[in-house]
Amino acid sequence: MTLTQLNAFVLVARLGSVRAAASALGVSEPAVSQALTALRNYLGDQLITRGPGGMTLTPGGSRLLGTASQIVVLGAEAHAAVRAAQGAPEQLRVVATPAFAEFMVGPLIEAFTRRFAGAVEVSTGVAISSEHGVLVANRLADVAFGPGVTGENEMPIVSEPIFKYRLTVVAAGHAKPRGPVRQWRWLVDPNGTDPSTATAKLLTRLGIPESNIGVFPSQTAAWAAAADGAGVAPAIEHLVSQQLRRGELSLVDLPGLPMEECWYATFLEREYRSGAAGALRRFLGTPEAMQLMRSPGAGVPPSRFKPPVYVTIWS
Repeated sequence: MTLTQLNAFVLVARLGSVRAAASALGVSEPAVSQALTALRNYLGDQLITRGPGGMTLTPGGSRLLGTASQIVVLGAEAHAAVRAAQGAPEQLRVVATPAFAEFMVGPLIEAFTRRFAGAVEVSTGVAISSEHGVLVANRLADVAFGPGVTGENEMPIVSEPIFKYRLTVVAAGHAKPRGPVRQWRWLVDPNGTDPSTATAKLLTRLGIPESNIGVFPSQTAAWAAAADGAGVAPAIEHLVSQQLRRGELSLVDLPGLPMEECWYATFLEREYRSGAAGALRRFLGTPEAMQLMRSPGAGVPPSRFKPPVYVTIWS
């Protein structure tokens, strides 16, 4: 029985699929399946079974999960201790939902690293919000940005609000979409495929059928398509203000808009945080961080944003 096998088991159990676990670990799906098979053979228990309703833990798997999670966490702490003894930079692993990653992560991390007193090695990635708690609790991420994490009481994590924003809908110039809302063409970034995000909740509330939703790789791309007259796009109001001022886009008047929403930062509880994670939490409350989230500028060019943790799109 190895740490790799236990790590694979914990992530499959927590995330609900071999695919999601493989993405989190940065390995292939067969590698996760092989690790899980080896653990099953060693313990003589299936641990996880697949049925019509998804993956289910066996009684043995349920008992193993808590212990395995503790071992995985201890393994991560041991790795960090050895790195510190070797004088290696402290690691800071950041994951975020797509919109926050597109606009906020780059400016925030660049400003934070300028202020952080020690050497820090930062990696960034994109993750759907339902996986944030698992990643942070299992030390695969030090902070996750997006909706607040709920229902994770057994994990030593906390979600704290960091910035309020307003979600609205935009269309080309002064054009007004015609016909019923459900028949409009809706242009979204990957946030629209994550059921916990404000964008997905808006689409659900309006009853938009999947056939009328087009997913773009980024919010910027969705807004550009909307400006070209391809449809309407949900937008974070302060991030699209320049396009509104230039007349490239206009606000669409719909009941309940704009929606008041909030971004959260999910960390381990204070006593379990690394020094860099604790420093980042304090930085997020500074006027500089608030200003960056109000006016993040151009964001990070695609060539500079490389998600070494993983990218998962819900469907």
